Amino acid sequence: MSRIKRRFESLKAENRAALVTFIMASDPDRATAQAVLNGMPTAGADIIELGMPFTDPMADGPAIQLAAGRALAAGGSLKQTLEMVAEFRKTDRDTPIILMGYYNPIHAWGPEKFAGDAALAGIDGMIVVDLPPEEAGELVPFLRSAAIDFIVLTTPTSDDARLPVVLANASGFVYYVSIAGVTGTGSATGAAVGEAVTRIRRHTDLPVCVGFGIRTPDQAAGIARLAEGVVVGSAIVQVLAETGTAEAPLALVRDLAVGVRNARGSQD
Repeated sequence: MSRIKRRFESLKAENRAALVTFIMASDPDRATAQAVLNGMPTAGADIIELGMPFTDPMADGPAIQLAAGRALAAGGSLKQTLEMVAEFRKTDRDTPIILMGYYNPIHAWGPEKFAGDAALAGIDGMIVVDLPPEEAGELVPFLRSAAIDFIVLTTPTSDDARLPVVLANASGFVYYVSIAGVTGTGSATGAAVGEAVTRIRRHTDLPVCVGFGIRTPDQAAGIARLAEGVVVGSAIVQVLAETGTAEAPLALVRDLAVGVRNARGSQD
């Protein structure tokens, strides 16, 4: 059983959602990013998304765009990203790690070789935001051979006709992008998210995680009542940018974790 599946089964038994956190690898430098990454599980992160630094992060808002720029300026690369995961795995064999980013660096590496190298580093899943379902055959077979989940993005415009196409190669979980646009810009209403999660569940038994625009423990708790996971990225990245140290983003993760863990109990 994969780490991702095992984690969601454990959380289901606890009747709570997953807190999925995002940081950019090597932002603002390798050592600080490694400290944040290593501290995430103790702070309360159930699953970690690690951004792959890229020169043209077109789907991301200012916070993550700037994080990618800082990471690249500090020497960040796809190779260093895998090295960070390998370092993390020296002390944590249980927390799922998902790489999130763009296809160009993977294509340059070579999809088959990359999948093998990612598996050796300890990667559990991939989110490739600019690889459409129609082109996923370039990568997905190699990920499957390496036992790495391919996590797809769905959006408010993914209707019942489009969802079967989007979900055809999905494994691990489904990431619902709750607003149209780039990361870190606004948030969706609970009613809209609830309707979208219901629609997605008509087409898959995979857990649904919701992201984009979630910044506070209260917002995270609201989403945790509707979906199997809550994704927080830009808020963590922005706190890291403002402080330049690991302590502040990890403190935010602790606060978010409290909101997520108490969400369903507060309904009783």
